[in-house]
Amino acid sequence: MNASLSPSVPSGSPEPVSSPAVSGSLLPTVLNALEDIKAKNIEVLDVRALTSLFDTLVIASADSTRQTRALAHHVADEVRNAGARVLGMEGLRSGEWILVDLGNIIVHLMQPTVRDFYDLSSLWKGPLRPASPQVGDPAP
Repeated sequence: MNASLSPSVPSGSPEPVSSPAVSGSLLPTVLNALEDIKAKNIEVLDVRALTSLFDTLVIASADSTRQTRALAHHVADEVRNAGARVLGMEGLRSGEWILVDLGNIIVHLMQPTVRDFYDLSSLWKGPLRPASPQVGDPAP
């Protein structure tokens, strides 16, 4: 497995991955679906402290647009098989960056160059707004 969540989900990931406590059992379904189609560099981010729109971001890479599309469709199929709804999918036409909206979980499937360019991991781990001016700094 590429991602670790809890002791109930085996881990074989050499890369560090966040471990959000996500309600329900949908996240393991998503991760298993990604691993079935050999997604790479799966990263799970708990963003509950940053937004109220969703709880978890899953970011994964694929080697080709064909694989990216296959991953998106497989995730959607597995989520539906688990009895949950897929609220939407965007980016299927180009296949370079596909977003799968599962409500509390948002899945980003990206080509490596697109993933490197947008660097969502750093964006969602970074500060929400610019630092406030230091005391004594002149006002703009």
